[in-house]
Amino acid sequence: MANKKYRINPETLQLERIEHGLRYWLRRSGGYIIGGICLGVIFFYTFLYFFPSPREASLMQYNRNLTAQMEVLEAQVDQMQIVMSDLSQRDDNLYRAMLGAEPIPQAARLGATQQISYYDSLARMTNTQLAADLQRKVDILEKELYVQARSYDEIVELAKNQEVRMENIPAIQPVLNKNLKRMASGYGWRIDPVYHIRRFHEGMDFTAPVGTDIFATGNGTVVYSAWRQGYGETVEIDHGFGYKTRYAHCSKRLVRVGQKVKRGDVIAKVGNTGKSTGPHLHYEVHYQDRPIDPRNYYFYDLSPEEYDRMVQLSSNMGNMMD
Repeated sequence: MANKKYRINPETLQLERIEHGLRYWLRRSGGYIIGGICLGVIFFYTFLYFFPSPREASLMQYNRNLTAQMEVLEAQVDQMQIVMSDLSQRDDNLYRAMLGAEPIPQAARLGATQQISYYDSLARMTNTQLAADLQRKVDILEKELYVQARSYDEIVELAKNQEVRMENIPAIQPVLNKNLKRMASGYGWRIDPVYHIRRFHEGMDFTAPVGTDIFATGNGTVVYSAWRQGYGETVEIDHGFGYKTRYAHCSKRLVRVGQKVKRGDVIAKVGNTGKSTGPHLHYEVHYQDRPIDPRNYYFYDLSPEEYDRMVQLSSNMGNMMD
């Protein structure tokens, strides 16, 4: 009775055994089969998604390790590019400027290492932009290193028989500032202390008490010694070889136009004249009648460590005093 099914006949009121035909059993079996297939598919894809095969797991771990290694390598290349950029700036603004050589154009430093299509095809071949970007950085760095090596060879040749030039060009700080505590503002865009607007600062400001000695930073001839609008009492020296220096806001001038001076001579005293918000020296270096960053011209005065600290300090100074 447990495995059989019966129904009541309404006419005879008797129990009658229910007999199922082939269609019933086919339909019922088909339902079980379809349900089983669906359940199997669900289990299959669930297992496939959450539980990769041993080979897939190994490949995924390999890709993660490779990506991590490439990211570390890319960080190292980025750091090398920072060092290369610093060497390039010193080469153009210090060494080549000292010897009167024109800076190397940026296009020549970078060069046409590869066509853009090359990197596009590389990205498609490796299926990762990281590899293509790293290859591009390495190519550029290789070109920059080659150009820099050639530049230093040229500098060695230019340095021969340059004693007079080395005596004339600016090479020390204009005030005693070995501890670098008197620096107030560096070269570049700064906030004007009077008008409170962003303005390009063409020199460096050194705070010092009124009356502090101001030194000529290189041999040369005084070409200006008088009051100049905005700068106050000002001294300008022509060092030859395209170089001039300006010393502004002085309290007293000690040289006259036409006078010959040597590096280290006291030419004026620190003051607070002209458009100035406190006692300080405003110092500029000009090359070929264009203002350039004075911090590249203290190489007789500062050790490499002091020079690096001075560069960092002058870069962070946001305000100027004139």
